Amino acid sequence: MNTLPNEKKVLVLSLLSEGNSIRAIERMSGVHRDTIMRLTVSVGEQCAEFLNREMVNLKVGRLQVDEIWTFVGKKQKHLKQDEAGSLELGDQYVFVALDADTKLIPTFRVGKRTSHLAASFMMELRTRINTIFQLSTDSFTGYRDAVDRVFGDDIHYGQVHKVYDEEPQGERRYSPARIVRAIIRPITGYPDRKYISTSFVERQNLTMRMQMRRFTRLTNAYSKKLENLNAALALHFWHYNFARVHESLRMTPAMQAGLTKYIWSWERFLNHEEQRQAA
Repeated sequence: MNTLPNEKKVLVLSLLSEGNSIRAIERMSGVHRDTIMRLTVSVGEQCAEFLNREMVNLKVGRLQVDEIWTFVGKKQKHLKQDEAGSLELGDQYVFVALDADTKLIPTFRVGKRTSHLAASFMMELRTRINTIFQLSTDSFTGYRDAVDRVFGDDIHYGQVHKVYDEEPQGERRYSPARIVRAIIRPITGYPDRKYISTSFVERQNLTMRMQMRRFTRLTNAYSKKLENLNAALALHFWHYNFARVHESLRMTPAMQAGLTKYIWSWERFLNHEEQRQAA
């Protein structure tokens, strides 16, 4: 990776951003898959640092939060007895927050779907947003206590509880059960009922599955290490926020949120990081 020219780096990162697999990129670019993975992790760490620097003092009106399932190494049901307690193998959930107005992703977090991670995720949201906003989530039990402990009364919070026509079977089936109805539940403050929704962030789940091969259903592409998954997510969300023109906004979410005045590219990002490290 140290000797890989910038033109090749830009090509590889662009192909990754468009949802190509590691081996497909290897065939198209002529860059070995091990080099591609090292580049992914290295630039992914830079993207994570960039997002941490830029996603502060955000002004948000309506925020939606959801989780998307994936796995690392193997699915939870295939873990051996000595692997069952591992935090880095098996089923993982990506917690994602999305601003319904600017479509910006302020932050994400990867881990087990637990109340502890939900609280940690809410704590990070609190450090990034400096306005009182309306929050919408699904009815995952970990959210209610986490929001109460982190935000107290300084939030307008509501949940969407979906009722299915049969018992949910998690990830054992490809198509989810049919939704019979969605129950709107105001929880804290005075949320506007017509804006208690997770539809925008659920649509972002589709974007993730289309733009990251390791999330695409019915393929053998998956993350072998949690480090690789975190790097791929940082790459995706940097590109989504700063370099990908949103179809309805006709600009990037970062531009809509006032974080930048122009559309970024991978070439600009790499040059920016090189200059920053040299300074």
